[in-house]
Amino acid sequence: MPDPRQLHRSTTRLLSLAMIVIGVLLVVRTIAAGGGGIAIGIVLGVLFVAAGGARIYLQTRQERDS
Repeated sequence: MPDPRQLHRSTTRLLSLAMIVIGVLLVVRTIAAGGGGIAIGIVLGVLFVAAGGARIYLQTRQERDS
């Protein structure tokens, strides 16, 4: 059975990458639909990418400090 900490790290990284992919898809879909300017899809997409990237950054930083 895998170490619970390693399982948690892997799951966190996987979900963070999924958030980044969803964010990029939201931005692309909004732009493709003609949602120029500050559309809700662009704002949410950028927020998803930022949240996913921040989670990966913080996890990497925590692993480095430990």
